[in-house]
Amino acid sequence: MPVWGWILIAVIVVIAVVAVIVARLVSSRQRTERLRGRFGPEYERTVGEVGNLDAAEDELAARERKREKLDIVSLPPEARAKYADSWRTVQIEFVDNPSSAVGAADRLVIQVMRERGYPIDDFDQRAADISVDHPKVVENYRRAHSIYLAQEQGDVGTEDQREAFVHYRALFEQLLETDENKDKPKETRA
Repeated sequence: MPVWGWILIAVIVVIAVVAVIVARLVSSRQRTERLRGRFGPEYERTVGEVGNLDAAEDELAARERKREKLDIVSLPPEARAKYADSWRTVQIEFVDNPSSAVGAADRLVIQVMRERGYPIDDFDQRAADISVDHPKVVENYRRAHSIYLAQEQGDVGTEDQREAFVHYRALFEQLLETDENKDKPKETRA
């Protein structure tokens, strides 16, 4: 084979290798942007927690795949109304007994999650599952649950309890999926 033939083959191989590298870079960038867009602040939290971009993105993608297998359903209007009434009762209770109300808020969020079809056995898994559908409020849930656990040890004051209650409400409203609060977290006072 003449020298120009070998040169042509080498050029074709180099072009193919460069094309594969460029395609992988573009695919990786698209994956990153898709996950960052879907998970928002949860993306950054996961990357920081895992400490490796690829591993964090693999974890987030695994959450998406797991979520696709779950049968998450909307609540029927009567269930929404029942839970909204329960929330109002818990909110009123907060005035007289904040620690009891925070515990009731935690339990009510878990009840709504259960009825919607989310697995509820383990808190970390609950938070991961919620992060796929409600990435803007999952950190609220983590913070509220952390305060709830500290409260069980007697380590929180009323302001922390109020903060937990506000965080639980943000997730609770998202889980109820009422038209006025769908996909927008609220930061209101208890």
